[in-house]
Amino acid sequence: METKDLIVESVPETLMSGLLLRSQEPPKEGDIIEGTVIALDRARLYIDLPPFGTGVIYGREYMNAREVIKRTNVGDVIAAKVIATVTRDGYIELSLKEARQAVLWAEAEEAVKNKLQFELVVKEANKGGLIIDWQGLMGFLPASQLKAEHYPRVNDGDKDKILEELRKLVGTKLTLSMIGAQPKEGKLIFSEKGLDDKEKRELIASYSVGDIVEGDVTGMVDFGVFVKLEEGLEGLVHISEIDWGLVDDPRHFFKVGDRTKVKIIDIKDGKVSLSVKALKENPWQVASNKYNKGDKVEGVVIKFNKHGALASIEEGIAGLVHVSEFGSEEKLRANLELGKRYPFTISLFDPKEMRMALAYAGDKK
Repeated sequence: METKDLIVESVPETLMSGLLLRSQEPPKEGDIIEGTVIALDRARLYIDLPPFGTGVIYGREYMNAREVIKRTNVGDVIAAKVIATVTRDGYIELSLKEARQAVLWAEAEEAVKNKLQFELVVKEANKGGLIIDWQGLMGFLPASQLKAEHYPRVNDGDKDKILEELRKLVGTKLTLSMIGAQPKEGKLIFSEKGLDDKEKRELIASYSVGDIVEGDVTGMVDFGVFVKLEEGLEGLVHISEIDWGLVDDPRHFFKVGDRTKVKIIDIKDGKVSLSVKALKENPWQVASNKYNKGDKVEGVVIKFNKHGALASIEEGIAGLVHVSEFGSEEKLRANLELGKRYPFTISLFDPKEMRMALAYAGDKK
């Protein structure tokens, strides 16, 4: 399955209600709009915005989003924020970074609404509490919202001693709930005081590994999808458990509010791990009867990475074409283009480990 690599492609429904796509009104500054990438060079990225023309990301906005742009390809559908309706060249100027911020804040508001929990690392401490990093947004965990075992116990209330105790938590991972999200003020507030452990254990006790259940998607993060099984109990579908094919962004597969079937694959330390792909036939098992090392096949290039190119020979079955075969990344990209089909020879095939390597069988440039 071919997937895209942009985090900002799928926008939560709460934000979608404000997108330009809901009407045919011309875009205005501040709008979040979606379009298809039609061209990309070293300094500019062009996005098709029918029927209003073409958007462009350049200059400072291009530099601010360069890490995201590195993973962008022609044909990707992405969301961006309008920062100028008409440039000197007649384009609509856009910002990826600001759109990313808008999407994150929309997700934060959903997390507050749905009482989602996250495992997050403490970055810093001050006399009032702890600083938490959530997907690049800095939030605050007041000392008053810490569980009893983490609350700084200082007899005389000395602020310096409180700070000393709080600093001991820097670098540790805490399970936190988001209890406040105020985008305009840039405020993100967390609490460690979640569902009572006894109550949560009672809820989990009614489930077993192997159960197939239905739940509602309540939130999405870079590493997976949160699914509410019942009030007060959520599980995580890790990104590796979403599909047998390549999954770069969970937002390509789900949106908040979706009803989905999941399989419980682990219950440990009060956490429920879920899988969607476990409900689907493993394509590698089928492929084990179809392919062998040395077979001539055709594949579509679906992704480039530091090791080479990933080519899919059928749904869920992809192999790596190593860069060493071409001598350099530049030569590899000169011979292989994203989205195009090429002839390959299977040089490694291990269906049990779901691994395959491909050798380019075409004429090299």
